[in-house]
Amino acid sequence: MVLKKLLIVSMFLMLTGFFAGGIQAAEMKIGVMNVQKIIVQCEAGKVGKARFDQKMKELQGRFKGEEDTLKALKQDIEKKSSAWSEETKSAKIRDYQKMGRELQAKQEDARFELKQLQDKELEPILKALEGVVVKYGEKNGYTAILDIKSGVIYHNPAIDVSDVIIKELNKSMGK
Repeated sequence: MVLKKLLIVSMFLMLTGFFAGGIQAAEMKIGVMNVQKIIVQCEAGKVGKARFDQKMKELQGRFKGEEDTLKALKQDIEKKSSAWSEETKSAKIRDYQKMGRELQAKQEDARFELKQLQDKELEPILKALEGVVVKYGEKNGYTAILDIKSGVIYHNPAIDVSDVIIKELNKSMGK
């Protein structure tokens, strides 16, 4: 009985050592990248940002006149309301509130339009980026390449592959 227990314990220790040795033999190579930096600095990202900024300026310009009118009406109400009848004052306040709600709705529509444009600009970049990272990781023997912004608290700057990925992405999307 004691011999049987000793044999089982020996086999367990031998198997544990065998598997532990196998785990240690597997070398891990980890890289990190900053996806946000890559998107902002790659050529397609710069072009997309320029389109986004142009659209945002266009939309802001569209609301400038309405914002000025609304501001002028507010100042008019603040300055002259004491001289107006209650009926006139109430009508001006209703107009101001209505114009404010209409402007707010238009601005919300514009934000939605900008979000759609941003998604449209980012989608092909992110798709190409995924392919580039997979190809780069396989080619260079990486076990994993992680995004710095997704929970990496510390990393040695020597394992940051962002700049190389930007170059590879530019090549990939330049085709």
